[in-house]
Amino acid sequence: MTTMMRAVEIRQPGGPDVLQMTARPVPEIAADEVLVRVAAAGVNRPDVAQRSGVYPPPPGASDIPGLEIAGRIEQVGAAVSGWKAGDEVCALVTGGGYAEFCAAPARQCLPVPRGLSLIEAASLPETFFTVWSNVFDRGRLAAGETLLVQGGSSGIGVAAIQMAKALGSRVIATAGSDDKCRACEDLGADVAVNYKTQDFVEAVKRSTDGKGADVILDMVGGDYVRREIACVALEGRIVLIAFLGGAQATFDIMPLMLKRATITGSTLRTRPVAFKAAIAAALRERVWPLIETGRIKPAVHRVFTLGEAARAHALMETSAHIGKIVLAVPEAGAA
Repeated sequence: MTTMMRAVEIRQPGGPDVLQMTARPVPEIAADEVLVRVAAAGVNRPDVAQRSGVYPPPPGASDIPGLEIAGRIEQVGAAVSGWKAGDEVCALVTGGGYAEFCAAPARQCLPVPRGLSLIEAASLPETFFTVWSNVFDRGRLAAGETLLVQGGSSGIGVAAIQMAKALGSRVIATAGSDDKCRACEDLGADVAVNYKTQDFVEAVKRSTDGKGADVILDMVGGDYVRREIACVALEGRIVLIAFLGGAQATFDIMPLMLKRATITGSTLRTRPVAFKAAIAAALRERVWPLIETGRIKPAVHRVFTLGEAARAHALMETSAHIGKIVLAVPEAGAA
């Protein structure tokens, strides 16, 4: 096997144009890892943050961006069982996805769901791991409860809407245009709120007969936290996973106390393999069958080639996409 590969590196912190193709050694794998010949890599907001210089990779992780991949296993580590060379997998990784080869912990790999292409499979791991960990583990969303998804047309949003609906919950989603709201409804949202023209607090109260949302998945932060306390249900859970609207929040503590509500949050990239492996096992048991029967479908907005990573990042920064952006990684010598 070749010892060198094509990859996208961040030459220096900055805009999309700092993403440049380069040659790197093919990564060596640890005993508990597999080497994947990457067919496609998902593009996510953390990649943009890393490129901008505000989200460095954790110690030991590759500096090459890319947190999710799909492809075929090329090699397996000495301690790996359950996978073999040639298996098609998608995987959550801590970095290194924008490349022809990527090392992935074997326990963070999942089989490509039946009926899905490798492009579609590459759009799953980062968002599905994140949603399961935060909505279902931390947020404890149960069938019959109401979930409010802020940013329903994002990659995280389309995953959260579909997973919650398929597992028996009611979903309210916010989005920034009427077209995006219609897309959220097409994905299964019971109510979609254009946050530019409507007050989501009043919309949530109205659509729940004043009860409020049991779980709120928040990627905005800032002033949204105060407003979410106003529309969260008794014993409700507000789960913060990003702060696109600001990292500082000011709010009245009394309503939070009276509602016995919880504000929590998490990051995923730095968590240990055992933690992510537990999420992978839950997804394989509870969610992968729903994908294979068509109840949950990948939402790929656009596919770029690996060499077009800068264009992919530029599109993500416009927020014009609905669903996921994916990089296709042609094999060496291919057009």
